[in-house]
Amino acid sequence: EEEARIRVTPRAPLQEDDLKEQAKQVLEDLLHLLEAQATVSVAPPLAEIESTPPPLVLDVRDGNLAWLIGRWGQNLDALQYILNLILTHQLKASVRVVVDVSGYKRNRYRALRQMALQLAQEVAASGKPVTLEPMSALERRIIHLSLAEHPVVTTQSEGEGENRKVVIQKKLQDA
Repeated sequence: EEEARIRVTPRAPLQEDDLKEQAKQVLEDLLHLLEAQATVSVAPPLAEIESTPPPLVLDVRDGNLAWLIGRWGQNLDALQYILNLILTHQLKASVRVVVDVSGYKRNRYRALRQMALQLAQEVAASGKPVTLEPMSALERRIIHLSLAEHPVVTTQSEGEGENRKVVIQKKLQDA
């Protein structure tokens, strides 16, 4: 048996300004490769995403960027996923960055929250469960968080992968 020596060097905590600059630069590089004429800026946190710390939000603006959003935000989600992979690799730390285009996600998340509250009223009145369309994990989380404290309805996710949906249903009453 041979003895092994392991040297452990503590990593300095990731500074928020470092993350902002690195994330902004990587996103600008990706947009340049996609030949998108756009500007990137750091935006305020999204109120609909309740987490500590909140994810960094980068907003992309200028020009015709509808193609960057894609159908139901799929292109935007893919770009965000790639950006987070690159940053996690480069910074050797887990990072969470949300990429928005001209406020698309901010508006979508606000609309999801309002829709959840409206559907909860309908489910509470009718007693019939409602199944929403498939959505991303983050969008499902917004629905769940929006109704987490609701006195009459509850939510659960069903399905797998890209077909995962949220079901809003009336809470079972204690006998």
